[in-house]
Amino acid sequence: MSDGYSVAVVGATGAVGTKLIEMLEQTNLPIKKIKLLASKRSAGRKLLFKGAGIFVEELVSEAFDDVDIALFSAGGSISEKYAPEAVKRGAVVIDNTSQFRMDKDTPLVVPEVNKEALKNHQGIIANPNCSTIQMMVALEPIKQLAGIDRVIVSTYQAVSGAGARAIEEVKQQAREILDGELPENLTTEILPVASDKKHYPLAFNALAQIDVFSDEDYTKEEWKMVNETKKIMEDNQIKITATCVRVPVISGHSESIYVETKEKSTVADIRAVLEKAPGVVVEDDPSQQIYPQAINSVGEKDTFVGRIRRDLDVDNGYHLWVVFDNLLKGAAWNSVQIAESLHEMDLVRV
Repeated sequence: MSDGYSVAVVGATGAVGTKLIEMLEQTNLPIKKIKLLASKRSAGRKLLFKGAGIFVEELVSEAFDDVDIALFSAGGSISEKYAPEAVKRGAVVIDNTSQFRMDKDTPLVVPEVNKEALKNHQGIIANPNCSTIQMMVALEPIKQLAGIDRVIVSTYQAVSGAGARAIEEVKQQAREILDGELPENLTTEILPVASDKKHYPLAFNALAQIDVFSDEDYTKEEWKMVNETKKIMEDNQIKITATCVRVPVISGHSESIYVETKEKSTVADIRAVLEKAPGVVVEDDPSQQIYPQAINSVGEKDTFVGRIRRDLDVDNGYHLWVVFDNLLKGAAWNSVQIAESLHEMDLVRV
């Protein structure tokens, strides 16, 4: 790398892709060239990067010939096909899909938590599930303080996590309900994501299902949180369970997290380490009715933590309310942070 990296964004026209471009505009990563890649139908569109119009190119293997870092967010099947091609041509891939997350040779990285895992990359680095990232940023300082034995998390996940079409769908559902349409007549095409059975209306509703049901009647989203947490924390003994819920919020995921520590601590101790933790903003003053809100997290790169309180029955049990922008820190910003870390650690082959 002399005067900067050649960076490609795969899935540049999607909800996360556009945020990747926005975050690359703000990064300190030296960039000499940016390449925007998407499907054939999107090729030819012009997107702005730092005020300059850049044409979107069709995603083909040869597009990676001069690329140093490739940021993927175009679906697992696309990553499966093209990520190895990018690596073969010399690029380091940062993949935002679930395709490689549990691969034993692929680091699964939240830079505030396990940046050192990047040293073991073999060309592909996985960006964790958005809800996992959110929880890891909040729990890592507590783990360092007192260890973690058990986690019970319930998520309240925004519609933007299901993509641009889902946002439009829930808006249309809300209009129909307000116009007096009965729920059974609502447009219900694509929620919950990846389900091949019923699609329930989400407007004025809450769906206790994200992705399809899997082993033990947990959804794939819930299993992602369980398995990814163990991999990132390098602790297969940690006890963790999740209930993932889609709510009619456009952007900004929220989580209610119950954590049991291995060692005795206090609410004051936990608040203090969180206040010093990278990427964390503590908003926790019940006397002034201050706590994190999804609407306030939109456009912010940090993870917001509040409602920090002890459990009334378990000595080492604590409760947290955690909020962040799922398209930024949950996807695009975490990916760009990984790229920045690769640069800082001199881990990109050029």
